[in-house]
Amino acid sequence: MKKDFYEMTYILNPVLDDEKFSELVSFVNKLIEDNDGEIVDVDEWGVRKLAYDIDKKSTGYYVNMYFNAPANAIEVVERNMRINDDIMRYLTMKYDPKMLRYYELRKKGDLPVVFEDVDEENEDNDDE
Repeated sequence: MKKDFYEMTYILNPVLDDEKFSELVSFVNKLIEDNDGEIVDVDEWGVRKLAYDIDKKSTGYYVNMYFNAPANAIEVVERNMRINDDIMRYLTMKYDPKMLRYYELRKKGDLPVVFEDVDEENEDNDDE
């Protein structure tokens, strides 16, 4: 079965304790692995301010993850996330080949420089 590369970011209820955060992250990871997925990277960003209040909460515990999985696994994972009251929001993105190449270059630290940093002093001299 063909597996695609995905990025998923989800926000957990910030009033939970650290043990519950770990349980929920493990729960999502297990959902993916139980549906023939492979976790590549999980990055827990911690509690951060939300752009707007969700359920009268102004902060949330952010988790960002990358994984390979078949397309039918996404439906199962997202359904379980919708049901869970402690998961406030989630977003899943399927990477195309260009996005996947960018991700691999970023992990290696080999991103090309597109724009050079310009000294502010040089910009001021150009205006005169």
